[in-house]
Amino acid sequence: MEKTLIIIKPSAIRRDLIGELIHRFERKGLQLCGIKMMQLDDKILDEHYSHLADRPYFQRIKNSMMKTPVIICVWKGIDSVLIARVMAGPTNGREAPQGTIRGDYSVSMQENIIHTSDTIENAMIEIARFFQPEEIFEFAQLSSSVLYACDEC
Repeated sequence: MEKTLIIIKPSAIRRDLIGELIHRFERKGLQLCGIKMMQLDDKILDEHYSHLADRPYFQRIKNSMMKTPVIICVWKGIDSVLIARVMAGPTNGREAPQGTIRGDYSVSMQENIIHTSDTIENAMIEIARFFQPEEIFEFAQLSSSVLYACDEC
């Protein structure tokens, strides 16, 4: 099954939204298979946001991501990358529809609560960036028989 990476950002940590966000992904039916709290530094943020390095707001994003530790999660499920992106909503919280994570909890482009992988390929790269293979767990999810039809798994 597909895996995706989700980062609960400092803007969510400082607002005590960790449990609420994890709860939403669990209720959707994704399976948590890796989780850790860590303090991000310049080195890992330079790598993670390298595609934004030439943007004038690059340092501001890095500063924001270092305000507090973050919660980094790996979630598993059919189409988990797409599911997480849809649940997160558009990057700009002011434009995100109510019912999405950003639509419910963000009014900012930068302080937008959560990061989700945007493609399956990037999810694999991001997971490897933040997790060692032994930190990702595979186990039977008891609810899988009611989450998916027999021909979906």
